Amino acid sequence: MLRKTAHIENVLKVANSSSAAARSRLAASWRRSTEMHGLDPADNRGPERVDSSDLLERLDGMDKLMSVASPRLDQLFSLVGLSGCAVLLTDAEGVVIDQRIAEADAKVFEDWGLCTGADWSEEREGTNGIGTCLTEMRRVIIHRDQHFFARNTAMSCIDAPIFGADGQIVAALDVSSARVDQTEGFNRLICAQVVQTARAIEEANFRAAYDKARIVVADSDDLDSAILLAIDEHDIVVGATRKARRAFGLNATGVISPRPASDLLGRDDGPTGFEKAERAAVVRALTRAGGNVSEAARALGVGRATLYRRLKRLGLDQN
Repeated sequence: MLRKTAHIENVLKVANSSSAAARSRLAASWRRSTEMHGLDPADNRGPERVDSSDLLERLDGMDKLMSVASPRLDQLFSLVGLSGCAVLLTDAEGVVIDQRIAEADAKVFEDWGLCTGADWSEEREGTNGIGTCLTEMRRVIIHRDQHFFARNTAMSCIDAPIFGADGQIVAALDVSSARVDQTEGFNRLICAQVVQTARAIEEANFRAAYDKARIVVADSDDLDSAILLAIDEHDIVVGATRKARRAFGLNATGVISPRPASDLLGRDDGPTGFEKAERAAVVRALTRAGGNVSEAARALGVGRATLYRRLKRLGLDQN
């Protein structure tokens, strides 16, 4: 009880300090929770849950994303589930729409409100992994006492955002644990897996959205997102991931203005050296495949004929 009282006093002290909010993202989130959302860190109510009809409507609107996300959630859970962690997928509003939880841990997470239908938006729950990830549109780790509500300080939450093919944020991927021995170092290890899985879901969702187009991929040092362009049969760029939109100065969200692929890919002095990156990616794929064009094409996510055309355009010897 004393520990929770101390947490409440600390949150209110920091949240009421404008200078602290300017220096710290966590403090800024605590300040949003009190000033913008009118929350009290001492509030002991549980997370709100949407009704069954609302949840079904949300699920219907995300069926395509969930179809590509489901096997990747399974894979992530196989890596972290034995350590007592739960894997959750939310929509853009922070409502949990899918989960992977071990049967032995289900009651614990149910009591915490970490379950399907629960609303973990920052507006409702203050600073927490899911809500703060969606609000700030970045990966976050909210460890124990970093949560806003005192009742949430026994859990650790690791989250990464997922962006749709239109550049808008569509979901958050969460791994949560209520283990008392969960360390910040272990959280960082889990975070790497969460980010990798979120990126894989985002890429698969983009490819599904443009299943008739060829996808051009560029390597990026940014592990959080990928640079992908969708190009139609007329060599017109018709789609781009959020990272690609930023790299090429395309509109941040919504339908992009069609552009000839050559206008973006043919510039040696382009903003990201895209053509050089593409050439390097092709060479690496061929090298890993031992020169097998079909295998390299599969690794790049393109057709064999497309790769031959790309080899010719890049001036690479197919041998």
